[in-house]
Amino acid sequence: MNIDQFRIKAGKNVDLSKHSADFTDGFTDKKEAEADLAKNIERMTELQDMLYAQDVYSLLVVFQAMDAAGKDGAIKHVMSGVNPQGVSVASFKAPSAEERDHDFLWRHQKALPERGKIGIFNRSHYEEVLVVRVHPAILQGQQLPPEIKNDPHIWKKRFDHIRDWEQHLVENGTHILKFFLNVSREEQKKRFMSRIEEPEKNWKFSATDVKERGHWEDYMKAYEDAMENTSTDHAPWYVVPADKKWFTRLAVSEIIVKKLESMNLHYPKVTEAQLEQLGEAKTLLGSER
Repeated sequence: MNIDQFRIKAGKNVDLSKHSADFTDGFTDKKEAEADLAKNIERMTELQDMLYAQDVYSLLVVFQAMDAAGKDGAIKHVMSGVNPQGVSVASFKAPSAEERDHDFLWRHQKALPERGKIGIFNRSHYEEVLVVRVHPAILQGQQLPPEIKNDPHIWKKRFDHIRDWEQHLVENGTHILKFFLNVSREEQKKRFMSRIEEPEKNWKFSATDVKERGHWEDYMKAYEDAMENTSTDHAPWYVVPADKKWFTRLAVSEIIVKKLESMNLHYPKVTEAQLEQLGEAKTLLGSER
């Protein structure tokens, strides 16, 4: 799979209407895609083990999407084979009172993965240039000086802050991947209807989700602007088709595996002194009765 077809190149304009939500890259057989996903999960398990043992780099994977795009399912399926001790998932809801009393990146900084681990943000710091932008009342309710809340350049400045923060993370060993799961409005409607009509899915439904559909165009513009301004060579955005969940999971797994393979991961090299200790330990164990 050519993953570059999903990547937003730095400095390029983004028009989400030109990104097909039901694209499957020639895959017509769901089972074939699931077989490839299984191979990627197996490979990811090997790479994660090296990432953990090497203890030098970490990987931050950001998921953003409209409601019902399949973020939770993608995370569950793609990460199903990795060691849970080496993965953390942070889901960011509305900020708490404590979080509102800090800068907008504070709570995300606290949730970053340690060296040797994979961290997943299910929604992220980008909410501050997406939902907050679409709903201006949220910004006005934040504990910020009036000159900041009323700054006509606030979104550009937040893009600058995000780029600088991500650059800082990369320069300290954290690799970053950012996914926008691109679900169509029609498919989202089908999934909402399924949540309403199927009792076992009722718990997933929120009336707020339907209200947010009324802001669809505003969200698309906010996403386009955010990706145009924050997709960089070191922290790229990928627009992944999300109408076919099985393809979404395959594409995400392919991108993560290729990123891990590019990180020069390996098990720590054993020194001569350590080899000598291993030999002594083997002799001692072999002499036991």
